[in-house]
Amino acid sequence: MKKIALLITILSIQNLVAQLYIKSEPFVHTYSIVARDSVTGEMGVAVQSHWFSVGSIVTYGEAGVGVVATQSLVNQSYGPKGLALMKQGLSPQAALDLLLKKDEGEMYRQVAFLNSKGEVATHTGDLCIAEAGHRQGKNFSVQANMMLKNTVWDAMANAFENTTGSLSTRMVAALKAAEGEKGDIRGKQSAAILIVKGEATGNSWEDIVMDLRVEDHKYPLYELERLVKVHEAYDYMNKGDLAMEHGDSAEAERMYLKAQNLIDYKIEMKYWYAINLLNNKEYDRGRTILRSIFRTNRNWKTLTSRLVKSKLLNIPDEELQKVMRL
Repeated sequence: MKKIALLITILSIQNLVAQLYIKSEPFVHTYSIVARDSVTGEMGVAVQSHWFSVGSIVTYGEAGVGVVATQSLVNQSYGPKGLALMKQGLSPQAALDLLLKKDEGEMYRQVAFLNSKGEVATHTGDLCIAEAGHRQGKNFSVQANMMLKNTVWDAMANAFENTTGSLSTRMVAALKAAEGEKGDIRGKQSAAILIVKGEATGNSWEDIVMDLRVEDHKYPLYELERLVKVHEAYDYMNKGDLAMEHGDSAEAERMYLKAQNLIDYKIEMKYWYAINLLNNKEYDRGRTILRSIFRTNRNWKTLTSRLVKSKLLNIPDEELQKVMRL
């Protein structure tokens, strides 16, 4: 009888602990990847989940330090505390071990740390809802819990290792591989990607390479993939703007054309490319593009006249008048 009473007591305590953590912390069952680009040194974390605004809960990163993914029954303190410990010089494993030791709910946690050296540490608690697991590789770790199948993390790892291209491309490929294995047993709702530089610049606003979130969407991963492409295009646009500012119209044209080739449906891409053509004295080509833009929205014509005063459009008056008559 004493043994039965003791067993009932233990089970009651375990159930109470489970209820405590479930009630007090986000229930983010998901799949994610932390990874480093061995060429650029950039570090990233990407995630998808059947949970609203997963990026605001799971993803953390700091240039020159590392990235963190904290999920399952989320203890968000692993993000800032993990980064702080790695910044002090602790390895990902030492930092993770220290935090796990102080966490009474560690059996419900799934956490991954990666530092600027590409070292990783991962923890999947014993009470994470099946199917749950992780796999580490060179410069990356993939992890998942509450999946329909236990093939998710291997599929993610294989996709990351066998995909070429930028870090964002490879991480998105890993997420798509997870979804290809049916992913989260509940479905999907939000996704996010955060990439930081391998070395800090000293200016925090320059240290984030990419920070994109899909908060609530029927197909969050595919929307995230689209936003990654748009982000890349606008990065070229920004470089084109900078080249124009420095008076390098040839470089500006090259950057604007790259942006346009990525997403040619954005009017603004075509517009600045046309303005740069005018600055390069390719008046006929520039006017041809502007004519179609002005027909779509006359506000672009109003903007064009204002560029002269800002010295972003430098063409003779006679050419400007031809543009204004379009």
